[in-house]
Amino acid sequence: MMISPDIKSEVRDRNDIVDIISSYVHLKRHGNNYTGLCPFHNEKTPSFSVNQRDQYFYCFGCHAGGDVFTFLQKYENMTFPEALKFLADRAGITLPEVEMTEEMKRNLSRKNQIYDALKAAENFFYQQLRSERGELGKKYFASRQLTEETLHKFHLGYSLQYSDALVNYLRKKGFSDDIILDAGLAGFSERDGLYDKFTNRVMFPIYDQAGKVIGFGGRVMGDAKPKYLNSPETAFFEKRKNLYGLQLARSSKAKQFILCEGYMDVISMHQAGFTQAIASLGTSFTPEQAMLLKRFDRDIYLAYDSDGAGTEAALRAIGILRQTGMVARVISMQPYKDPDEFIKNLGAEEYQKRIDEAENGFLFEIRILRRDYRIDDPAEKTKFETEVAKKLCVFSEELERENYLNAVAEQYGIPKDSLKKRVISEAARGGLKTAQERVQIRPANAEKKSSAEEHAKYAQRLLLTWLNEDKSCFARVREYISAEDFTDPLYRKIAERMFADLEAGVFRPVEIIGMFDEVEDQEAASEVFQTKLATEVAKEDKEKALRDIVLRVKQESFDRLSGSLGSDVSALNRVVEGKHILEKLRRIERI
Repeated sequence: MMISPDIKSEVRDRNDIVDIISSYVHLKRHGNNYTGLCPFHNEKTPSFSVNQRDQYFYCFGCHAGGDVFTFLQKYENMTFPEALKFLADRAGITLPEVEMTEEMKRNLSRKNQIYDALKAAENFFYQQLRSERGELGKKYFASRQLTEETLHKFHLGYSLQYSDALVNYLRKKGFSDDIILDAGLAGFSERDGLYDKFTNRVMFPIYDQAGKVIGFGGRVMGDAKPKYLNSPETAFFEKRKNLYGLQLARSSKAKQFILCEGYMDVISMHQAGFTQAIASLGTSFTPEQAMLLKRFDRDIYLAYDSDGAGTEAALRAIGILRQTGMVARVISMQPYKDPDEFIKNLGAEEYQKRIDEAENGFLFEIRILRRDYRIDDPAEKTKFETEVAKKLCVFSEELERENYLNAVAEQYGIPKDSLKKRVISEAARGGLKTAQERVQIRPANAEKKSSAEEHAKYAQRLLLTWLNEDKSCFARVREYISAEDFTDPLYRKIAERMFADLEAGVFRPVEIIGMFDEVEDQEAASEVFQTKLATEVAKEDKEKALRDIVLRVKQESFDRLSGSLGSDVSALNRVVEGKHILEKLRRIERI
C-alpha cells in the first residue's frame, strides 16, 4: 500500500501498543516493560514482553516481535492495509485515498472472492434444507428437537446427495474453480474433475469471531464415513485456532464459557438459554484455542462427555488451560452422557445447578487419579500420595500450591505435613520451577549457535541493542564502526537508518521496525533490539564489554572484506582503514 511514513507513524502513535495487546493478552508491569504469556506459542511462564516506551513487542521464547501493526497481522491474520484501517478507525483518523499495487489488488480480490464463495455456500446449504430435497436434514434436526429459531440462529443447512450440486451452483454464480478449491468447498480428481466436498450431510457453518463464515462441519445422513467432516485447513480456516459458537458466546452476559465437545451440544445449550457454550472443531482442545479464550478474561467450564473418552479429553483440556494461566471447572453430566442429553431429560434449571456446583479442575484430576489406587492398601496409598505430590508441583506460586495442598489433604485424609514434605522432595527432583528459571532475559538459543556466521550476527545484534539502550554510546562508537561493517544485509539496513537517526537525534526503534513490509523482517528487527549478553556485566566493566563487541563486529567486517578483494580500489582503501581501526581498538581497553 502506498501510504506515507507520516500517516503510518501517526496511526501507530495514536494507538498505544500496551492498550492494543492487553485486549488480547493479560499483561503485568515488569520493570519498565509489560510481560505476559505469549499468544503465538504455548508456554507456562511469561516470555512475551511489550516495550511501552519504544512501542514494540518481543517474545524471548518464539522470537515473534514487531510493532502494533505486526501484532494485528499475526494475531488477527490481517493484512497490513486491514491493520492500518482498523487502528486508524480506532483512533478516529481518516486515511487518505491510497493507491494499491496491482499485486495487492489481486490478493485482496482473491481473499474477498473466497469469503464470498463461503458465504454463497452457506446460503446454498441453508436454502436446500428448506427445499423438498432437504427432507433428510429436516427430519434429523427435528429428531434433535431444534426449533426453527435455532436453525436460523446457527444458519444450519443441508448438502444434497449429488456430488456436483454446490460446485455447479458456485460456477453459475461466477466463481472460478480455483476459488472454489481454495475455499475448501470442493475436491479434485483426474477422473471426475471438481466435486463437492460435502454431500448428504446436515451442515454447520463455522464463523470467525467477527461472524464471517470461514468453513463448515457436516454430519452424514446414513452410514457413510466419516460420520463428521470438517472443511480442510485453508489460509482462512485453521481448526486449532477457532472455536464453534464463539461469535455468539462472546456476546453472552455469562461470567464463563462452557466448553463442549460437539456442535450439537453447543446448539442445544444455546437453545436452552446457555448462550456461553462453545466447542472445539472436531479436534482435541488446543493451546491456540486456550490462548484465544484467555483474551476474554472469563472462567472456563468443561462440559465434556461423561464417558472414558470425555474424561480423558477433560484432563487434557485442564492441563492446557492451566499452562495458559486459566483455571478450569468441570460440570458433572451424570447420569447422562452429554449436555444435550442431560438438558432434554432434566431440563435447563437442573443444568444450571450443575454449573453452580462445577468441580475445580485440579480436584477433578485428583479424583480421577484416585480411581487407579486401592487406598486401603498401604503400598497403593503411598503411590497415590506420591502422584498427588507430583501434581502439586505444577503450581509455581507458593500460596496457590499451599491452598491446593490443604484442600487435597483435607479431602483425602492425608496429613498436611507429610504431603508437604513429599512435595518438597518431588520438587527437588526437578518437579518445580523457581522464579529465576522462569524468567528469560535473552534469546534461549543465543549461546547454542556455534557457527562463525551466527557468532558474527550475534555480535552485530548486541551492538545495535546496546546503542538503543544507551544512545550516548553512539558518539564514541561511530569513530570505529559504520553501517557498512554490518555483514548481515538486514542488520546493515537497520544500522544505516539507526545511525542516521541517532546523528539527527530522532531515533525511535519502532520506526525502524516499521520500515519493513514483511512480518518476518519486522520480527528480526525486533530481535535486534532485545539481544542480551550471555552473562551479566558489572557496571564498571561495561565500557570494556562495549569495546569487545565493537572489536568483534569490526574484525568480522575486516575479514569479510579482505576475503573478497578484487581490483576494487575503494574496497582496498576500506581494508587499509579497517586495519588501522582494528589496531587502535586492540590498544585500548574501553570505549
